[in-house]
Amino acid sequence: MARAIVLRQLSMAPRSRAQLARKLRDRGCEDDVAARVLDRMTEVGLVDDEAYAEMLVRSKQSGKGLARKALAHELRKQGIDQEVAEEALEQVDGDDERAKAEELVAKKLRTMHGLAPDVQARRLAGMLARKGYSGELAWPVVRDAVNLAQEHQRD
Repeated sequence: MARAIVLRQLSMAPRSRAQLARKLRDRGCEDDVAARVLDRMTEVGLVDDEAYAEMLVRSKQSGKGLARKALAHELRKQGIDQEVAEEALEQVDGDDERAKAEELVAKKLRTMHGLAPDVQARRLAGMLARKGYSGELAWPVVRDAVNLAQEHQRD
């Protein structure tokens, strides 16, 4: 029964070992049985927290534009070990993070025509903060984008 639950979960989407253990516990599976099944699934390569963490970081960073801080939170929430999480987060360096922040700001700024520059800046900084970007990174990116926006240029 435990093996069938794990295989069904893995057929829907990749999962971390902690997520699978939680699912087995929710379904009433005994902890020792769950541990044996998960150990076997890890042995054969069906459960791989390192690969899962790297995939999660790649997809959340490129798709949602999450910063390292938000990615670290997401990995913790999925039950990924701290060491494994740190290794996966090494994929994202400061330059990647800044480039993604600039991309997100440019995209959002296109929808904000007609708003005062301070309103645009506040909303853009808030959007980046919700995605886990620090103020030290967000404010210079926002300031540059708002100051360089066509609508704020003097003729």
